[in-house]
Amino acid sequence: MLPSLNSAATVRYRSIRRKGACTHSVRDGRKGRDFHVLAMLLSLPAGIVTMGQGAHAADPVSVNAAGTAVPAGQASQSQSENVIVRIGRRPPIQVYPHANPVGQPLRMSGAENRKNGHQYDWGVFNRGNGESAGFGPVGTYGVTPWAEDWSNLRGRKNHNDPFDVLKYIPLTRSGNVWISFSGETRLRNWFETRPLLGTQKPNDSGRFAVRNLYGADLHIGSHLRFFGQLVNADAAGWGGYGYGSTYRKRLDAQQAFVEVRWNMLGAKSGFIFGRQQFLDAPSYMLYARETPNVPLSWDGFRGYMVWKRIRIDGWDFVQTYDSENKMFHDTENYASRLYGFNTTWAPPDFTFMGQKGYSFVDAFYIGYKLNGAAGAIAGPGGSVTGSNTRNNFGMRWHGVAGPIEFSVGGIWQGGVFRPSGTTLARNVSAYAINSSVGYRFSEKTLNTFAGIQTDVYSGGNSSDRTGTIGAYISPFNPQTNYLDTTTYMTASNLISFAPLVRITPFKSVSIQFKYPLFWRDSVNDPIYKSSGNYKFSGNFRGRFIGMAPQVSIAWQINTHVSWTQYASRFMTSHALNAAGGSSGTYYQSNFVFRF
Repeated sequence: MLPSLNSAATVRYRSIRRKGACTHSVRDGRKGRDFHVLAMLLSLPAGIVTMGQGAHAADPVSVNAAGTAVPAGQASQSQSENVIVRIGRRPPIQVYPHANPVGQPLRMSGAENRKNGHQYDWGVFNRGNGESAGFGPVGTYGVTPWAEDWSNLRGRKNHNDPFDVLKYIPLTRSGNVWISFSGETRLRNWFETRPLLGTQKPNDSGRFAVRNLYGADLHIGSHLRFFGQLVNADAAGWGGYGYGSTYRKRLDAQQAFVEVRWNMLGAKSGFIFGRQQFLDAPSYMLYARETPNVPLSWDGFRGYMVWKRIRIDGWDFVQTYDSENKMFHDTENYASRLYGFNTTWAPPDFTFMGQKGYSFVDAFYIGYKLNGAAGAIAGPGGSVTGSNTRNNFGMRWHGVAGPIEFSVGGIWQGGVFRPSGTTLARNVSAYAINSSVGYRFSEKTLNTFAGIQTDVYSGGNSSDRTGTIGAYISPFNPQTNYLDTTTYMTASNLISFAPLVRITPFKSVSIQFKYPLFWRDSVNDPIYKSSGNYKFSGNFRGRFIGMAPQVSIAWQINTHVSWTQYASRFMTSHALNAAGGSSGTYYQSNFVFRF
């Protein structure tokens, strides 16, 4: 944002007397106007820095008439005017999408999130990255514009960004009826030398994708609002593969819902009906399909209540059918359903190792109903289609204990599978255990976070035609970068152990190094990918799959523009190579503009 004389940059003029006389006077009109022009010109470089780099809070700097910087408090005795420019604070960097508060570039309290971001006031649930409120990560601008609150811009004095004129537009004199616009354009490209562990041809595949998400949020008083969002996406490249409805989309409605809010039984309550995104689940279990072009959306309803330290949420959805290639033709996909409830408790704050701590405890039930290809399982002769019901009962404890950041969760998955064309019913008994624990060093050590992530997803026996099914599934797109940047691994029949280190040398740049190692949980079940399971030319008899050292760099160029890059080398094991697998290199780049 370019500084003005009354907002982001504070300019102060001094008249320094030298040898008993004032060397410059600004009393007459022309000289006064010339001086104001000079002051504005001198402030332009700071404005350019703020817009191009998102400058962080800095000590005041004096600039003398010759253009030489003078430290604050040390006025030049040979020059008469000094301009002091206070540069606006650099936007805090956050990594989207999130896994949980663990390992974020910078720690932020709930109050800081409300100040720097635009979350609704959910009290203690604003802490961390705000995901504990149940509406996804909300930063200054993030992946959930439908969960952003811009009502603070009702006062013009709070406008400090060129796009603020689009974030709060009053439609009545009182300002109680207002509309907010949001937008995102993302340019993504990625390159793979041996896609999908060498099973996908051709090799050396390079692809490019563009995605647009633009929406409007209409508020009618404090109790009613309407949100709508359009999506458009396309993809191209060389040696490309898998261009489906998740990569290409004619203009259509990504979200279109009505929300009613009220206070009931001392809780902030609400009911949302229509097409919407849903993020009130651990992101290692369910997310919004961020990495491909077209995010996941749902048709149905959800209701919520938020008290001081307890909140509850319930929902019932069918997936949006987004495979239509005509404009505005997406309908409901009754072959995929999602339903359940979640309760989150914020225990009393505590002190650990001389520092403050807090935590959240989630208890949830999430049900899936999948039919046809969506409900297929691995069988002795390949994929077996049918009706697949999965009941997930889980808990997660996550938070901050002094320098320690942690997330520990477990899920038991029951249900029943009925193969197509038969009267057979097979019970399901599967599980998942997920943890991330790490240590946050002081700011003086580049905001370093060092930790270990472990994940266990049970496997089954694909050679069985009857009996209990033990393979855990997560069909609704868990966060793709949580397990593996390459996305070659998915949450079925898998054990993962991943040390990681994140450093944030600047408030706008963060770098993460991660070294995951992968094993099969059961050698009687195949390796799974996001759609089905891998089929190699030979028989893979080993347990160790391989390792995928990876690095990611996130640069928040300014408040609205970010650039993230991922690089990984997936190194397959000797046993997998003997079965026909292959090591490969993966690179991905995302250039995103948001407002």
